[in-house]
Parts: sequence; structure tokens; C-alpha cells
Amino acid sequence: MAGSYNGIAVPTDGKKINYSNGKYDVPDNPIIPFIEGDGTGRDIWKASIRVFDAAVEKAYNGKRRVAWYEVFAGEKAKAKFDNWLPDDTVESIRDLRVAIKGPLTTPVGGGFRSLNVTLRQVLDLYSCVRPVKYYKGVPSPVKHPERMDVVIFRENTEDVYIGIEWEEGTAEAAKLIKFLNEEMLKGGKKQIRRDSGVGIKPISITGTKRLVRMAIQHAIETGRKTVTLVHKGNIQKFTEGAFRKWGYELATQEFRDKVVTERESWILDNKDKNANLTVAQNAELVEPGMEFAPPAFRASVEQEVKDVLDQIYSTHGNGQWKKKIMINDRIADSIFQQIVTRPDEYSVLATPNLNGDYISDACAAQVGGLGIAPGANIGDGYAIFEATHGTAPKYADKDVINPGSVILSGVMMFRFLGWNEAADLIENGMERTIQQKKVTYDFERLMEGATKVKTSQFGDCIIENMRAGVLV
Repeated sequence: MAGSYNGIAVPTDGKKINYSNGKYDVPDNPIIPFIEGDGTGRDIWKASIRVFDAAVEKAYNGKRRVAWYEVFAGEKAKAKFDNWLPDDTVESIRDLRVAIKGPLTTPVGGGFRSLNVTLRQVLDLYSCVRPVKYYKGVPSPVKHPERMDVVIFRENTEDVYIGIEWEEGTAEAAKLIKFLNEEMLKGGKKQIRRDSGVGIKPISITGTKRLVRMAIQHAIETGRKTVTLVHKGNIQKFTEGAFRKWGYELATQEFRDKVVTERESWILDNKDKNANLTVAQNAELVEPGMEFAPPAFRASVEQEVKDVLDQIYSTHGNGQWKKKIMINDRIADSIFQQIVTRPDEYSVLATPNLNGDYISDACAAQVGGLGIAPGANIGDGYAIFEATHGTAPKYADKDVINPGSVILSGVMMFRFLGWNEAADLIENGMERTIQQKKVTYDFERLMEGATKVKTSQFGDCIIENMRAGVLV
């Protein structure tokens, strides 16, 4: 750890978080870098940090505290250092391990990548984690928002977000299209129109398996019962379809004693219900209409049934599979319907990058929107917790924006550090504040009889409820 970054000294009253053998060693006074954020980030960070400090003080009576350390990205970094993302900012997070940030703007103009995406890729923060659940009193467009309680693990470093693309009309695009049409697609019916922009969508075994591994580990650690692989593999067979395939492989190879796949559960349940069921009969129950199937397909299903019974019936049969974590998969367009009509059937979702972006916002819309949607970007040894909404510059410095996204991202951070008592205080205090209908304008306009408060006042109300020891 350096003594300073961006010319600013590291707090001497704190200690760095260490990481070894897959575990974090968190001192009682960790140094946490923070990026205030652009636009409304200034307002919401001021309210959030007061809530964080009050929660830690209340929970631990001064025995723990955070040594906050400001680092810079976005407009503030540009103004101070003529650099949207200084190398020292990245290095500070790399050295200090865990950080939190407000929203950052993406510079306008060609040649600039999203600062958020850049941070994720440079630090290899391969998992975007988005918990989405309902807090009592939050206005919602659905009848039963309380049924929503999912954690989305979105792959964060590849898919179309890797940013490999060529603009229509450029020599590079023309060269690539010519190669694809005349070499890779030669003699086939498919051709790319020459007036196209072209992008690359890589999905790797490495990226998929480490993401699914983290999702399953979370389910194990938190007692969640299902992990759903979300994909569009019926169309994109070798990218999203491979995500599904590799996800199942990871689950059954590394977590065999703790998981059962949905298809395995059918086979096991059939045998549980009828011990005398033959392999062929079991296969017919798994795949209705088997009598019309080609012999090779029938043989493959029967072999699948036999393998499952031979390999795991002793450990997963006789109802034991019901105590395991269920690994299943759903087509991406189907999940958009199901998270509205039956969200309580899902718990952990593991998704490629683009699908996860869409789905996390669609889920958040049911439980208050992005204003209170927390998020984190986590890799092996590094984590950045962040607001999931934009900078809303027209509201900057007006003290009106809901700080809930950063506050709940802080809750995630404290749980990540193992400081659950502080996290519980913040969650309970915020939920109680919303139930009291003391809310910022985004909620006030949707709640009958609500009192509109400023960003800073919303933080005050949460602190007051925490200090009162209110449990919800």
C-alpha cells in the first residue's frame, strides 16, 4: 500500500483489508476508498456516509469505525487531474481491496468507454451482484411486490459489453464483413449486409464458470434454494447456449453433494414414487412422446436416466434431493414474464452480461426502481459497491434525490465485510422511515399522505430510526 494516491495521504488511523486463500481479513478500522460520484452523487454521498457512520457507531459502540478515503473518477477527477480515471484511483482500490462509489458520468464524445465498465474490466470484477427485494411501504406498480426477493449474478467482463465493435462504413468493418462472408460463411445461405456495423459477443468457459461458482457459493452461504441459469441458448447456441451447458457442468462437478439439477430431480422423483420403475419407463416420464422419438434420442435419454440413478441415487434419492440447491435454467425472454407473474419461484439468477443488465432493472422496477437498487462488482480479492442509477445532472446539488441506492449498496458492503449488525440497523432504519412516509420526491408523488423530505433529511430520518433501536 502506498502512502498516498493522487497526491492525497492515506488515513493513518485506519488499516488496509487483506486477502489470502479466498478470504478477506477485515480490521476493526478498515480504510475504505470512496468515489463521491458525479451529478447527484454529491448529494447522495453526503447523506449516505452519515448513515454509515451512525450505524457503525450504534452497532459497535466505537469499537469499529470506517476510515474513509476519497479517491477520484469522473468529472471531479477530470477537473483536478485532467483525467477521467487516474491510474492512482485504480491502484488505490487494488491495494485497499474494497471500495464504494456514487454514479459516474460517461464522457461525451468518441473514444471514451464507460468509466464503470472500465473499472470492472481493469480490476477483473467479473460478477455484478444485484439483490432485489421489497421494503415495506415502497410504492410499486405490481400487486404483490413482497414476492420479489432475488439476487442476480451478472457476468461482468465479456459478452457484447467487452466493446469489440466496428462502425458501419469504416474500412475495418468492411474488412471483417468481407472475411466473414467470403471465408467463414462461404457457400452458405447466411451473409452479413455490407452496410452493417459489427460487434463481437464472446462468452468463455472461464467467465461462465467463475460467475456460476460465485452464485452457487452465495446460495450455499445464505440458504437460498435455487440457482437459475438465464440464457438465450435456443437462438445463440454456442455463446448463451454454452453458458447454460458450462453452468450445469460447474454445478455438478464442483458442488455435487450440495446440488441437484431440475432434470435430475425429475428422474429421482420418478424413482422415489415407484421403486420398480424401469429405466425405459422413467425416460418416458422425463420426455413425454418418447414413442415418436428417433431410436438414437431414446437411447440417449435412457442412458441419461441410468447415469443419474447409478451416480447419485444413493446420495440424492429417497427425497434427499429436496434438501439440495436446485440448479435450473430459463430462456431469457421467458424469465421477463416470470419475474412479474411468479417472482417467488426464483431466488438466485446467474446470467450473461447483457441479459443481466436488462433483468436486474426489470426486477428493480417492481420494488421501487433504481433509486433504491443497490449493486456491487466483485472479483477475486476486490469489490466495488455502487449506486446503480445515473447521475441525473439536472438535479445535482438540489438535495432532492433518493440516496437509497448508495445506502443499500453500503448495506451490501457491510455484509461483505461481515459487519451484519450495522447492515441490519441501516435496512431496518430505512424501511421504518419509508413506512413513516418520510420520503424523497420520487416516492412522495406515488404515496398518499406522504411527507416529502430532502436527500439530507431522509438520511436524518434513517439515523433517528436507527438510534431509536427500531426493528421492523
